[in-house]
Amino acid sequence: MASRRLALNLRQAMRSRAAINAVKTGYSPLTRGLATPITYGSKTESTTLSNGFTIATEHSPWAQTSTVGVWIDAGSRAETDKTNGTAHFLEHLAFKKRTQQQLELEIENMGGHLNAYTSRENTVYYAKAFNSDVPATVDILSDILQNSKLEPQAIERERDVILREQEEVDKQMEEVVFDHLHATAFQGQPLGRTILGPKENIQSIQRSDLDNYIKTNYTADRMVLVGAGGVPHQQLVDLAEKYFSKLPSEPMNHSAKAIAAAQKAKPEFIGSEVRIRDDTMTTANIAIAVEGVGWNDDDYFTGLVTQAIVGNWDRTMGNSPYLGSKLSSLVAENNLANSFMSFSTSYSDTGLWGIYLVTSQVTTIDDLVHFTLREWTRLCMNVTSAETERAKAQLKASILLSLDGTTAVAEDIGRQLITTGRRLAPEEVERVVGAITEKDVMDFAKRKIWDRDIAISAVGQIEGLLDYNRVRNDMSRMFS
Repeated sequence: MASRRLALNLRQAMRSRAAINAVKTGYSPLTRGLATPITYGSKTESTTLSNGFTIATEHSPWAQTSTVGVWIDAGSRAETDKTNGTAHFLEHLAFKKRTQQQLELEIENMGGHLNAYTSRENTVYYAKAFNSDVPATVDILSDILQNSKLEPQAIERERDVILREQEEVDKQMEEVVFDHLHATAFQGQPLGRTILGPKENIQSIQRSDLDNYIKTNYTADRMVLVGAGGVPHQQLVDLAEKYFSKLPSEPMNHSAKAIAAAQKAKPEFIGSEVRIRDDTMTTANIAIAVEGVGWNDDDYFTGLVTQAIVGNWDRTMGNSPYLGSKLSSLVAENNLANSFMSFSTSYSDTGLWGIYLVTSQVTTIDDLVHFTLREWTRLCMNVTSAETERAKAQLKASILLSLDGTTAVAEDIGRQLITTGRRLAPEEVERVVGAITEKDVMDFAKRKIWDRDIAISAVGQIEGLLDYNRVRNDMSRMFS
């Protein structure tokens, strides 16, 4: 039920959004048969109710289905040390107003799909259904968010479910490394906590904690009802008036307001590291990051282009030595790693820009890290127009091509309105990315990467990873 990819913001950005080519070349949307087309230049409409609850839609008149969901500006970042894990716990329990059997039967009878996930900054509940079933879908979402019973038996049952989920997550090395990366980069701060929370919290969270979280965070001013597909904007506005107009516009008591404000304070990036050596593992798994940019930052897209220049690589890819990324060629030729993934993970006011390395060549970890940071240094002073254009083309394709479907469009609208207050349309994204030059990339690298403190998270056979200061010194090495 919960989506827990810690590079979620990266993937939202780098896998993100829209199949536009057919429309750009002038073909009629009708050539796509029964698929749900998304038009280039579709208008996103928004309306805000008197209580601050926002409705945003992108209407496609020919679409037979719609995705409708509620995006909430609250995730694990809105918790305290004591209540860490509450947002995710609540996501599990929110489906318990109707009995599970009633809920599943109701959704199945309309041929719909209901899902939810929690991230560090958002909680999302959404459903996809036929246009005629949108009113029933909004009714269900409203019921989930406003009328959850939080019964003691359900709470105890979900404890075991979440503990098992935590065990599964702990087996996924990428998840573990990125959890530790956040914990060290934003240590002692809300953004550094995990989404599921520590085991002791999962075992001790009470109904009062869940109820307080709802009263503090599930307020109209922090919610957006999104519709994408065949649902007209005015219909969704009318449904919102019917089902969400009684939501409080803000937390009722002053202490809750103070807590909410504290969680919104910009976190401090701390140059630091965490290492978990385990020689029984066959690989070294290492993430290195500098402080990145937030969703609202003017450098947001420049950071993504810079990340795309570094690229991703996996030795299982048959064409890996011939990719445009200079680092991929060097790593492939010298057998330095199994794979690497550059990332630019953004949050509302900060982010992490870096790389995730996996290698079974544990005696050459120093070389792998050195040449990776050498590539970062090169970005500050020697970026070509050709590689910038390649990175821009890849970024525009990844951002735009996955907007092929109502769920992807709804996700794009919800995330953008919650984090930035407006939706940047696909054509605007293409225009902004297209205007970035190699000089912009080098300027970004000089300001954000060159001689900056780093956060390191390393797990596995990491004896060959040099000490923090040696790695940090490579951040200011002159390129030659």
